[in-house]
Amino acid sequence: MSIAGIDFTQQAADMIAAVQQAPDNAELHLNLSVALMCLGHKAIGLEMLGHALDLQRVYHIKPRQPVRLRLLILMVPGELSANVPVDCLLEDSDVELIYYYVSPDEPLKVAIPEHDVVLVGISAADGTRQVLAQLEEPLSRWPRPVINTPTQVALSERHVASQLLQGVPGLTMAQVQRITPATLQDVARGSLALKDVTGGIDFPIILRPVGTHGGHGLERVDSAEDIHGYLSRVEAAQYFLARFIDYSAAEDGLFRKARVFLIDGKPYACHMATSENWMIHYLNARMYELEERRAEEARFLDNFPAFAARHAGALQAIAERTGLDYLGIDCAQTRDGDLLVFEIDPAMVIHAMDLEAVFPNKQHHMQKVKTALHDLLERRSAQQPGQPTVQSS
Repeated sequence: MSIAGIDFTQQAADMIAAVQQAPDNAELHLNLSVALMCLGHKAIGLEMLGHALDLQRVYHIKPRQPVRLRLLILMVPGELSANVPVDCLLEDSDVELIYYYVSPDEPLKVAIPEHDVVLVGISAADGTRQVLAQLEEPLSRWPRPVINTPTQVALSERHVASQLLQGVPGLTMAQVQRITPATLQDVARGSLALKDVTGGIDFPIILRPVGTHGGHGLERVDSAEDIHGYLSRVEAAQYFLARFIDYSAAEDGLFRKARVFLIDGKPYACHMATSENWMIHYLNARMYELEERRAEEARFLDNFPAFAARHAGALQAIAERTGLDYLGIDCAQTRDGDLLVFEIDPAMVIHAMDLEAVFPNKQHHMQKVKTALHDLLERRSAQQPGQPTVQSS
């Protein structure tokens, strides 16, 4: 309903009433937290999530078909982007989803339900670094196969990935580094040169607060003088800084950004957006409004095998260097023909919930992604822990 632009505030109000009638029902609290966050009420949504987890830390979502496989997903409390949303791909499958919210001090404190395979569904960030480290040892001797180990997930953190993926032929990714407000103020005042504190990076740059997603606080800054305005608008304890790369197309000046997923090493196209703005998000690219942009996306999806072949070396390097079985890539193509990688993250949202009347060919391509994920789960669940993983070619 949220994606389709349908107002569901009345449904949320009904859910609030249901919670008030059954205050000890953890599942009602959990569902309400998701609804509130979809409506933009982050703080109260997180409060509802906290109430749910005070009552219960394990949740089962039964599939619509008879259960064939049980997937245990290790998760952390947080907003919707904090965890891998595989439910968007498995809602019509035979896979039972078991959400296991780790505990803060002792992550695996609650009894572990029976399962066939486990997915570390936690996005890499400052706030999750400790819990990922705590999970590494127990998962190294886990009695069931593990998809996306904590060590591998940690490699997808923005600044870590930007170092990991340097030096790959045909792949460009701007190196990301942390910088404090005090250092930025010194650059703005002219007491420090940007090149001197960044190892050679000069304007234009992009800045964003550490720990944010979805473009929150992300801006292009063209000069030292512009830093003052940015810091007055966007407060943070630390920022990520990277050089700005102009990836607009020479023929029309438009920017195009794709979301590709690597599943067991094989790339799948999920969507592609076109915009006049370098900072592209699918919702702000007017994809739902402009038929010509949807038609261009459809052509990209249909012709993705050629795109994947052109960038096969870069995509293979990402799979090999991260070792992640399930990984999202936000990318574009530079004017020189390189694969331009903006970020990698297993927790990127992909789904098949767009209306088929508006996006007539997307269901076909997303079905490939659903099948690939289901096949990965089946193959991995059949493995004995410790067996080597053989990636698809």
